[in-house]
Amino acid sequence: MSGIQQIHDVGARALGWLYEHRAGFRLDDDPPPEVGVLDRFKPLGELALISKVIFREGVAGSQQAALARKLLDHAWHELLGSGARLLDGQRRESLCPVPMEVYVPFRELGFREPSLEAAVRLNHRLKSWGALEVVPVRRLGLSAMERRFGLEPSMPADEAYRRTWLSRRPEPWTVEGNIGYDITHTVFHLTDWGADPAGLPADVADYLALWLPVWLDDWLDLGRWDLLGELLVVDACLPEPTLDPAAWEGFAAAQQPDGAMPVMGGMPEGDEESVFDLVYHPTLVAAFASALALSRALSDLAAPAPA
Repeated sequence: MSGIQQIHDVGARALGWLYEHRAGFRLDDDPPPEVGVLDRFKPLGELALISKVIFREGVAGSQQAALARKLLDHAWHELLGSGARLLDGQRRESLCPVPMEVYVPFRELGFREPSLEAAVRLNHRLKSWGALEVVPVRRLGLSAMERRFGLEPSMPADEAYRRTWLSRRPEPWTVEGNIGYDITHTVFHLTDWGADPAGLPADVADYLALWLPVWLDDWLDLGRWDLLGELLVVDACLPEPTLDPAAWEGFAAAQQPDGAMPVMGGMPEGDEESVFDLVYHPTLVAAFASALALSRALSDLAAPAPA
């Protein structure tokens, strides 16, 4: 199996696994002291972001769209208490932007919690909100979320972008694991999660077009499936994506028959909750990469032949 069918099947299997294991998207009522109270919210925000991509691209099929909608309803109503848990988190850690970041994609999909919106707007007025010290790509993401929420960004997006690794286009052989994720998320924020490939500056698009095939080969050889999946998303965000067949073949081969995608190498061992915590993210990434790549592939098929 190869090509469009393979890309589609990766996403369908991933979404099926996420739905069957939706209990893993749990919130801890009494987390251990070393774990942030709001850390468990982040997977739900990622789920909402990627579900929005699936709905936006409209290529996953009715069954996958229905599963994504059921996952969102479960996350919002059952886990987040229709937003009450996010409001409580905002009140506990008033300067933490995580509740806003998680809330924005839910709100864009029709879920609302007015009291949370009021709390975010109030806390955003504090100088300490914008003074939060974060790495440059995180600041770029916060600027995007503030804009989408309807707030003035604490730092203009172009200034935040200029501070990122990717904006400087350093030596490509210096890319390691953490830098790889800095690259992918910079692209996600600049393109609005693949909605606007034109959001990539031309020089960065050229830089990525030149070096992305090398990075795909590297992470494929290393079996780093989570980062490989994010780089496949980056490929689909480029003005002229390659949909690299070898990378997709290796990525699809790493996916388990039930749809789970390991972070690297094979599947981890452990109890169900521990395994979910390790593999939910690469599995979400697989659904994300599939939706974007499938959309680009179908667009290419529909494009008129050159004269």
